[in-house]
Amino acid sequence: MTVTETLDQIHSLVTASELEALSELVAETSSPDIADMLYRLPPVDAAVVYRLLHKDKAIDVFERLDSAAQADLVTELAETEVVGVFEALDPDDIVGLLDELPAKVTKRLLRTLSPRQRTATAPILGYPHGSIGRRMTPEYVSARAEEPVADVLVRLRRNADSYETVYTVPIVDDARVLVGICSLRDLLVAYEGAIIGDIMELPASVRTLDDDELAARRLVDSGVLALPVVDNEDRLVGLFTIDDAVRIIRAEDDEDAARTGGTEPLRRTYLLTSPFAMTKSRITWLLILAISAILTINVLQIFEDALEEAYFLALFIPLLTGTGGNTGAQAATTVTRSLAMNELNPRDTWKVAFKEIRTGFLLGLALGSLGFALATLVFGMDIGAVIGLTLVAVCTMAATVGGLMPMLATVVRVDPAVFSTPFISTFADATGLIIYFSIAKAILGI
Repeated sequence: MTVTETLDQIHSLVTASELEALSELVAETSSPDIADMLYRLPPVDAAVVYRLLHKDKAIDVFERLDSAAQADLVTELAETEVVGVFEALDPDDIVGLLDELPAKVTKRLLRTLSPRQRTATAPILGYPHGSIGRRMTPEYVSARAEEPVADVLVRLRRNADSYETVYTVPIVDDARVLVGICSLRDLLVAYEGAIIGDIMELPASVRTLDDDELAARRLVDSGVLALPVVDNEDRLVGLFTIDDAVRIIRAEDDEDAARTGGTEPLRRTYLLTSPFAMTKSRITWLLILAISAILTINVLQIFEDALEEAYFLALFIPLLTGTGGNTGAQAATTVTRSLAMNELNPRDTWKVAFKEIRTGFLLGLALGSLGFALATLVFGMDIGAVIGLTLVAVCTMAATVGGLMPMLATVVRVDPAVFSTPFISTFADATGLIIYFSIAKAILGI
């Protein structure tokens, strides 16, 4: 049975109130598959399915959902049904869910937390949005350099359920300053009688106020399962785990992909998103682009006389503006990805500019040669020269601007995806037309 068929079957069972058959279906489905179905089901159907889960399975499924899907589910469930699941979440997951909920619901749920969970969650809520401090877990096991390995292993076995992860053990001194790190494997293979100081490695860490996306990519690239999180005095305050890093990167990639197309990412799947929500995600960008497109109209008005004298120049406008926009978009996409992968930093701005100038020139030379040949065959040598030179100039300009826009965004601390394809296309249209008509007036004498 396909996923679509399963979802249709669930909807039919919910509509017919055949809860016994639905309960059997849910019981035979794995937690990952149920989580995927809840993400795809309408909130009301998802709530019915969730109510039929065994308590332990319900907690496991809830933890697998992203924050937006969790928030939708919470709004459909009774408070008594939410409290048990809410209490069982890790502190960082609690904070992620609270960020998605209305303030009134947040306050009500916070009051239901046990003193232990409230104590663990409160420090995380104090860090700003977008910082790694808001995504770390305070539930970890730490050790001292002078401790015997055997004692740490005993503590891990005794309290494993109290920690979000047991695979990474940070080592601290008496002032809780991070001095080293051990993996669970290191502990298990250590020789008999070893102390932690004999097997620990120099620590890699992130700071509480570091950007969460940069920290997530660093964790993934490092190949470890968790990174210690320290404050400005290098004191250990939490762990940043690989599962949270993967969620952050996936969400950031979705956001970048959406903004590259001139929209905002959807909170839910396409079919579950209302037309109003779809409109809201797109309208701001369309308004901005519509206003910026006035530049193109103004340019055409400036060169209105040239168009009247040589009307055939209008035939090439779509070719030239489209080529410029696409060239700029290619450069912006490449540089934005390189920034996300930490391959570039603001100090590389001039290197990026120099590389894109050369790349754009070579692209323009190739396209310009083809444009020159085709235009010359149909309209003559003069028009061929105009088209060829314009393509060289437009490609060089668009590639350079496309490469520099994300670098500029990084310098002013704006998401590089904001300076993405729509803005660059509009800029390339206006600037490309100025270049085109300037070259045409010079060569054709109009």
